[in-house]
Amino acid sequence: MKRLKHFKNKYVITLVVFSVYVLFLDDVDVFNIIRQEIKLNKLENEKEDLQEKFIETKTTLDQLDDTDALEIFAREQKLFKRDNEDIFVIVKKNE
Repeated sequence: MKRLKHFKNKYVITLVVFSVYVLFLDDVDVFNIIRQEIKLNKLENEKEDLQEKFIETKTTLDQLDDTDALEIFAREQKLFKRDNEDIFVIVKKNE
């Protein structure tokens, strides 16, 4: 009975209604904030991966200033060949 007495107070009712609205019904509710945090973490991880790839690509590009290094890169990475050559690619199957 004492608990019902507190719920008859207009300030308590207002506080409860406001809390329910802010936590669950508003556009920026708790669930939306959690979803946005998860999305932000994924994007930050993706950003780190892209920065690592960028650094790797930049170092490779810096190394390709020499024509001999460019030919080695083209042959090993891009499987380019000379006119009188055949290239055989051996792939191991994972079983």
